Amino acid sequence: QVQLAESGGGLVQAGGSLRLSCAASGRTHSSFPTAWFRQAPGKEREFVAAMIWSRGNNIYADSVKERFTLSRDNAENTVYLQMNNLKPEDTAVYYCATGVPARLKFASDYNYWGQGTQVTVSS
Repeated sequence: QVQLAESGGGLVQAGGSLRLSCAASGRTHSSFPTAWFRQAPGKEREFVAAMIWSRGNNIYADSVKERFTLSRDNAENTVYLQMNNLKPEDTAVYYCATGVPARLKFASDYNYWGQGTQVTVSS
């Protein structure tokens, strides 16, 4: 089993920044990608970004490119999502996920999820 714990959410004004953390524990594996998804009220969970450890590259949703950046701390087994120039439409619960997804951008393909952290961006 893998346990994921997100933190770092909060309330911020438009144009502000937040950094989310996803700490992994348990039977993690270096080949597992770590992804972020978000879900706004009344909407489906949508892909935000994914770090593909084995390839050493990251992918981002078009809506967050140039604003969000993934990074990691190997010693802490933690992935960070730096979110800059936040917009009201970024308001959502943010989840990190890992596992062996057949399709990186599909939430249903991930095995393990954190509990989520709320991000609220005021206009």
